[in-house]
Amino acid sequence: MEDRRGRLDILTSCVTHSSGQSLSSEQQAYLASQLLQDNFKALAFGITRQNANEYVDKHLKLLPEVYAQLIRKLPGLANNRGGTHPHGNRVLDTMWNLWLPLATRLAAQEQEIARPFVQGILGGQGTGKTTLAVALTQILSCMKLRCIGISIDDLYKTYAERQQLMESDPRLDRRGPPGTHDVDLGIRMLDQLRQNSQINSQITIKIPRFDKSAYGGAGDRTTPETTTGADIILFEGWFVGVQPVDPAVFVSAPDPIRTEADRQFAIDMNANLQDYLPLWQRLDSLIVLYPADYRFSKQWRQQAEQEAIAAGAAGMSDAEVSEFVDYFWRALHPELFITPLMRNAEIVDLVVEINSEHQLDRIYCPKDMEN
Repeated sequence: MEDRRGRLDILTSCVTHSSGQSLSSEQQAYLASQLLQDNFKALAFGITRQNANEYVDKHLKLLPEVYAQLIRKLPGLANNRGGTHPHGNRVLDTMWNLWLPLATRLAAQEQEIARPFVQGILGGQGTGKTTLAVALTQILSCMKLRCIGISIDDLYKTYAERQQLMESDPRLDRRGPPGTHDVDLGIRMLDQLRQNSQINSQITIKIPRFDKSAYGGAGDRTTPETTTGADIILFEGWFVGVQPVDPAVFVSAPDPIRTEADRQFAIDMNANLQDYLPLWQRLDSLIVLYPADYRFSKQWRQQAEQEAIAAGAAGMSDAEVSEFVDYFWRALHPELFITPLMRNAEIVDLVVEINSEHQLDRIYCPKDMEN
């Protein structure tokens, strides 16, 4: 705790000045030593004793501008700032330990392959996928890199198509599970983005967008966004990169897969994942955001709905949230589909574990855990 307080004191001082150069050499050395304390995180972000000071200097120079921009871009983050910081500025802590290092890593990866880099982000409800994408987009912009964020939700089939789908399979009465997306649309879009470099950026690419409020909340496609390309594409979603599993696992599946009907639904959704594999092949890398206990996702969603209701907005009851989340767990249960991926170095490049307080717990590359 003392280390965290010391780090936050220094970072808070940094964002109150116009440049990280206002910090003393001792303070910068302290931050460098802090980065090296977590060996797995240091390995994940390529931080060594030789480059730690340079790494700190680079990020300190970015920090004030990025911090100010993100607080404006995501007003909700201001609630987690902790003012001048009663030992709890989550924004600064997350920015320093994840967002800035990850942006630096992405910039290096994009330069390595010499074409637009597609980063997949897999995470369940409340894990911070959207916030991460917005933060990275802002930071990469400050690094003079073009970045675009796309959600798998943007690939939903049209309202009319989903109505037809529901007629053929009433179990797909909610959008979200495998089978409710236009996979071919996603493949075409990512292929265009991957092929459109800064040198050849004359082609206008349409990025599909989805309006969840249309048709009384059923949702429908809306006007696509247009772009001439990006250096880095962030593709996020609750099952982005997830692979089909052996159907035998459903014989003794975890709760809430309880009945034979539940089991069959899980088996069918598992089979539907096959259609998504060509889409996943367009990813250059996959990051997993994962709660230390997957059940935290339900608690977080219930808290969010309670806060919405308390603020006078519409929201779901705890029971409604429970049924909503259970539906997705019956489709693709985190224990069966995501937990195994966290140990699969061939598919996953980085794992970010999140504790019950929504704070970073562990950051590591699966390949480093094998040694």
